[in-house]
Amino acid sequence: MSYRTEEVAYVQPAQPAASAQAAQATQQRSTAEYRALDAAHHIHPFSDMGSLNRSGSRVIVKAQGVYLWDSEGNKVIDGMAGLWCVNVGYGRKELVDAAYKQMQELPYYNTFFKTTHPPVIELSALLAELAPEAFNHFFYCNSGSEGNDTVLRIVHQYWATQGKHSKKFVISRKNGYHGSTIAGGTLGGMGYMHEQMPSKVENIVHIDQPYFFGEAQGNLTPEEFALARAQQLEAKILEIGADNVAAFIGEPFQGAGGVIFPASTYWPEIQRICRKYDILLVADEVIGGFGRTGEWFAHQHFGFEPDLITLAKGLTSGYVPMGAVGLHDRVAKAIIQNGDFNHGLTYSGHPVAAAVAVANLKLLRDEKIVDRVKNDTGPYFQKQLRETFANHPIIGEISGTGLVAGLQLAQDPKTRKRFANGGDVGTICRDFCFNGNLIMRATGDRMLLSPPLVINKVEIDEIVSKAKKAVDATAQQLGIS
Repeated sequence: MSYRTEEVAYVQPAQPAASAQAAQATQQRSTAEYRALDAAHHIHPFSDMGSLNRSGSRVIVKAQGVYLWDSEGNKVIDGMAGLWCVNVGYGRKELVDAAYKQMQELPYYNTFFKTTHPPVIELSALLAELAPEAFNHFFYCNSGSEGNDTVLRIVHQYWATQGKHSKKFVISRKNGYHGSTIAGGTLGGMGYMHEQMPSKVENIVHIDQPYFFGEAQGNLTPEEFALARAQQLEAKILEIGADNVAAFIGEPFQGAGGVIFPASTYWPEIQRICRKYDILLVADEVIGGFGRTGEWFAHQHFGFEPDLITLAKGLTSGYVPMGAVGLHDRVAKAIIQNGDFNHGLTYSGHPVAAAVAVANLKLLRDEKIVDRVKNDTGPYFQKQLRETFANHPIIGEISGTGLVAGLQLAQDPKTRKRFANGGDVGTICRDFCFNGNLIMRATGDRMLLSPPLVINKVEIDEIVSKAKKAVDATAQQLGIS
């Protein structure tokens, strides 16, 4: 599995009429200039820059609702909500106004020197209202990556306050994603990232992921397989020694790893094992948080109770950068009552980010967007995908709930036989999506969708229709029908 967002060979869609072509010619010169400057000075994330610079980046210039426009006038439906984050959609004036007002009143101040400010106070109180009952304290940062770095600091400080200094190991999962800093990248189980990180953080180990379609052997049911994968945690704890293990971290569903949803037996067993051996349970809610599954937090969908939660993305709907860590009361109490917590960032609890987060969370709450995902648009989205791709010759499974889904590309869906060159097949499908004005992401041989939570049923139909065309075109190119 891969989290690579490699370049797409962008093919300009056919344009109508001579007058439009004349207007486009002027615009193309501007696009060419953008692309030249981009190639000359900009290093893109997770990209082969040589290849990207030869093909040229697509220049996105405008967005509204669930749509993007590029510099050549093409309207694109965003099936990924940016990078899983634009939950309230593009162009929400409420968030723009909140940022503008806050910049006028207090554009910046830190919370280091026995100071605070109204936006971060209001945000903390609102998060305590929206989060599960035992989460009443929050530490702020700028991203999910920094949030998971912070998790490590909190975990180690917590056990130090308990006098259990030997508890240093953190267990994570292969093909999990927890960010791109050295610590976040080490926590994640992406092998190709580890290859470029000789300075990985010590005392982090991994167990196998609960990926039934790709890794189950024999006649195991999904529930039996998930239970067996959860029990790897206990085996790893016993191998290391329970007195040496501090925490287990996992995404409730694996996002960047392919929208992998474990069967219902998985998380209760993980929680049971953590409680048995006195190990902190961390839910990385960077993607799943703030309504994606139809619950406010994805761990609520799966029915387990973490000790720490990592937040970002949907916290501000991506309008400004912000991350956070939520602390269960028992963890927060230990941190608060035992002296200095020597961790912080210049922009921890930035007032503009906090003001935007408050406005964003109020929209999600007051417009009942999360409720609509759970009871209306989410079930419709899942139904349309499953009906549209039922018995498709190259779709092996559809996983997900609410407004997140993973479509498994497979050479033989009935026997769960994957393509030997699955990453290449995923790239082919992604390129058909991209050139058909749909953003649908490829992670290896899985196609991912995570649209803005404000999407309506007509727009869902458009996404599903364009996804079907792209998957059909992929099958045709592969000679499969």
